[in-house]
Amino acid sequence: MAKDKILVIGANGQIGTVLLEQLRSIHGADQVIGSDIVAPREENGPFVVLDATNVLALVETVHRHGITQIYHLAAVLSAKGELDPLRAWELNMRTLFNVFEVAREVKLDKVFFPSSIAAFGDSAPQYDTPQATYLDPSTVYGISKVAGENWAGYYHKRYGVDIRSLRYPGVISYQSMPGGGTTDYAVEIFHEAVQHKPYTCFLREDTLLPMIYMDDAIRATLELMEAPVENIRIRSSYNLAGVSFTPAQVTAEIKRYYPDFEVQYQPDFRQMIADSWPKSVDDTAAYQDWGWKPQFDLARMTQVKIGRASCRERV
Repeated sequence: MAKDKILVIGANGQIGTVLLEQLRSIHGADQVIGSDIVAPREENGPFVVLDATNVLALVETVHRHGITQIYHLAAVLSAKGELDPLRAWELNMRTLFNVFEVAREVKLDKVFFPSSIAAFGDSAPQYDTPQATYLDPSTVYGISKVAGENWAGYYHKRYGVDIRSLRYPGVISYQSMPGGGTTDYAVEIFHEAVQHKPYTCFLREDTLLPMIYMDDAIRATLELMEAPVENIRIRSSYNLAGVSFTPAQVTAEIKRYYPDFEVQYQPDFRQMIADSWPKSVDDTAAYQDWGWKPQFDLARMTQVKIGRASCRERV
């Protein structure tokens, strides 16, 4: 049986750096090709400098390396996208169509693309937001994700392309800093705490949002992609839940380790975005279809995150 040959697009990003490492540990370094618009500082396996808006370059990469699966992670995120909406739409959608078209023409085995809780808007229930509900996003990022979900369903129904997707909540990483999202505070706050610096939060202290620790996010991605095709009922994007918390709650947890840690609150334009998002989501479909269950609550996440962030700051 031929081995999978995997291309990760956007491999330098917050999720991409961790996912690339995990995929290489499972499939072997030579079987997983990283790609981004610039080369990483350190290369631990094959890497291609690739602009995914260039479909010819993407096709050439897929053929040259015999790619059978693509994890497409490149995108302009929510907060950064609002600074230049037309550029965000153009990049997010052009790269998506290029990947989907290559998958159709080359007949790739599987494609993963991430959606987001940004797909929801004011009309969706804010608590336990259901899998199927109103999708009226407030950002161009969210609009592109809803469009991507619909196109994923279309490519599966029309052409039989096996596209799988998760609606990620805010992802709490430790390997790299986030790249322009509305939930970035939940990463930044830990890095300031371990450096004994005060933190200025761009959201109100009572802003409740769904989050997920990176380890859970990566595990969910891999479990979804490894699930038998007959188990995948949702061909738009699966709701994914980890733990919901506010800036005040995560600050209280951090103070258990750093009692003198100080946080000030200066909400900016990202507050309006956060207010349009769910406070918690219902991921029953993911549990029923492929057994998803998070492992990190706020207390465990804080303990592990502080330990890893402390080690990072000492390096």
